[in-house]
Amino acid sequence: MTRSLKKNPFIANNLLGKMEKLNMREEKEIIVTWSRASTIMPTMIGHTIAIHNGKEHLPIYITGHMVDHKLGEFSPTKVFAKHTRIDNKSRH
Repeated sequence: MTRSLKKNPFIANNLLGKMEKLNMREEKEIIVTWSRASTIMPTMIGHTIAIHNGKEHLPIYITGHMVDHKLGEFSPTKVFAKHTRIDNKSRH
């Protein structure tokens, strides 16, 4: 279910505050966050945000086509190990 239109999109308060400070000073700095549920807003375009994937923080550069998506969509949490060389289970 999506968030109600009566409410604003969810953005972590500390993340929004850090963005506003950087935009006022016109600086570019990597912002570290654990909030994967935060929505990407147009004011975030051009900034780099390090998003936690459960193990480490992955730096993601925010572009225009990412607006209205969640931060967690751009930070994969699982690593594909690769298929086994000999897989006889599927070949009966």
